[in-house]
Amino acid sequence: MAVVASAPGKVLMTGGYLVLEKPNAGLVLSTNARFYAIVKPIYEEIKPDSWAWSWTDIKLTSPQLLRESIYKLSLKNQSLESVSPSQSRNPFVERAVEYCVAAASAKFVDKDNKNALHKLLLQGLDITILGCNEFYSYRSQIEARGLPLTSESLASLPPFSSITFNDEESLGKNCKPEVAKTGLGSSAAMTAAVVAALLNYLGVVNLSLLTGDQEQRGSAGLDLVHIIAQSAHCIAQGKVGSGFDVSSAVYGSQRYVRFSPEVLSSAQAAKNGIPIEEVIVDILNQKWDHERTKFSLPPLMTLVLGEPGVGGSSTPSMWIHQATEPSQQAIIKALLGARNAMLQIRHHMRSMGEAAGVPIEPDSQTKLLDATMNMEGVLLAGVPGAGGFDAVFAVTLGDSTSNVTKSWSSLDILALLVREDPRGVALESCDPRTNAITAAVSSVHI
Repeated sequence: MAVVASAPGKVLMTGGYLVLEKPNAGLVLSTNARFYAIVKPIYEEIKPDSWAWSWTDIKLTSPQLLRESIYKLSLKNQSLESVSPSQSRNPFVERAVEYCVAAASAKFVDKDNKNALHKLLLQGLDITILGCNEFYSYRSQIEARGLPLTSESLASLPPFSSITFNDEESLGKNCKPEVAKTGLGSSAAMTAAVVAALLNYLGVVNLSLLTGDQEQRGSAGLDLVHIIAQSAHCIAQGKVGSGFDVSSAVYGSQRYVRFSPEVLSSAQAAKNGIPIEEVIVDILNQKWDHERTKFSLPPLMTLVLGEPGVGGSSTPSMWIHQATEPSQQAIIKALLGARNAMLQIRHHMRSMGEAAGVPIEPDSQTKLLDATMNMEGVLLAGVPGAGGFDAVFAVTLGDSTSNVTKSWSSLDILALLVREDPRGVALESCDPRTNAITAAVSSVHI
């Protein structure tokens, strides 16, 4: 039976670069843009002589990239060997598979559970990954269709649309997809979703306990998902980052302080021939000292993201004049405090970028953000995370979101369909493509 799990993308509102060092905190919002992982057996039955096999089959499919990768997994040491062309490999999924199987092998110590795991693995692992359109840039597709740069045009694209190929290689046999992203943390969301689906499929965790009266029991499984996903993601990208993106993908919106990098020292040394199962046991026994506190936007505040093309704000006096009661004045004071804090954050991020020679908030983004913060109903705006030329974000008040997205459209900014969703990893009831078809059918007017 297939297991489907999902994990959200993120927007790091504050703490860019600072979150790399303890004890600096970052405020990160999880979003409604989700990555999905579907895990099922390749073979419905196992052959009688398969118990003597030392390898099993792994198939990874990414429909949006038009890729299918085949691997052999060693049942002895949990290592993967690719039998597909190198350009189709996915190091994040590869590490996730190795680490999840190793975690299952380490957890199941009695003979019956070991045999059950062995039988399950002999059926092979068929893994499909799908990312919501919001993770990727579709400006070129919208412009090619002659559609306006609006969120409505973006919504008209089919769910899980294919990602365009580079023009210069599109005619070649080994064409390489052009993955233009919006900066929502696709690799972290993908890794978290794959780890959650695999651990649940292998019986290591039961994420169905995350809802209802058994939520506390389910949270222990979520902690295991987090540790394995952090480890796989760090080793796959070749560095131990802050981990805020994986943490938000697993747990949802939060205030985050990073873990000590030393907890992954054994994983970094695994290249020296240490068995993967020993590495995972060591990682699980480490003291993961990250800190997270639940955080999400209050009611009547909306997260909005806009994607620019390639390539100091005035305080709204109307807020002050409309505040007549002491309680209203206190709220306005708090809102203006948040607004001024964001202006200070942007100032320091620009200064840091100038000193480092890196466009953290490029001039084009500065002009856009200044214009956005002067729009009616906008509390604050900024460049998420590490900055650069990815999407910009804004937090709007009340029902002003539509006015902001219309204004962005006039400035050649594509308003994305991303909103905050404080949920983290979740089990899904079915393949998300089935839901997309159902929704499309139900929207047809006869």
